[in-house]
Amino acid sequence: MLHDVVQGFTASTPKTREQNVTGRSTTRKGFEELFLAHYVRIAAILRRMLGDGACAEDLANEVFLKLYRRQPFSRNYEDNLPGWLYRTAMNLGIDALRSSARRSRYEQAAARAEIKKQVAENGFDQALRAERQQRVRAVLAELKPAQAQLLLLRSSGHSYKELADCLGVEPGSVERS
Repeated sequence: MLHDVVQGFTASTPKTREQNVTGRSTTRKGFEELFLAHYVRIAAILRRMLGDGACAEDLANEVFLKLYRRQPFSRNYEDNLPGWLYRTAMNLGIDALRSSARRSRYEQAAARAEIKKQVAENGFDQALRAERQQRVRAVLAELKPAQAQLLLLRSSGHSYKELADCLGVEPGSVERS
């Protein structure tokens, strides 16, 4: 039966053709039969793989959208269309798992950084930091403006070449300052 569906799907007569969103012709009935025959199993495989029913259904829909847009079929996929559907579903599921793991790592790293940033300073640490800031400001006030600017930019991690470009001087003169 599936072979007949595939044959009707790929070799439809001009009378039974309908235009799909990509402008290619296809047999709507053949596609619907194929969809009904495989959608539930593909969604179930993806649900077991991902552990999320909504995501699994989205990916199953994407599998059939890829099939719909793939018209007309090449000979390679025509013979084993269910295999192509399941392989495409597995690839999309693996991509979704990788994406989820990557997003989880980024979110955890951001949460750790936020926690480190929010570590409460005690009063003594705040007083030390304030005193250090006052001393640095006093030293910077005694320097020439260009030297103070160089010192601040260099402490921010800029290279000597970037400092020279910023101040409009030769790189050699920045290194000696």
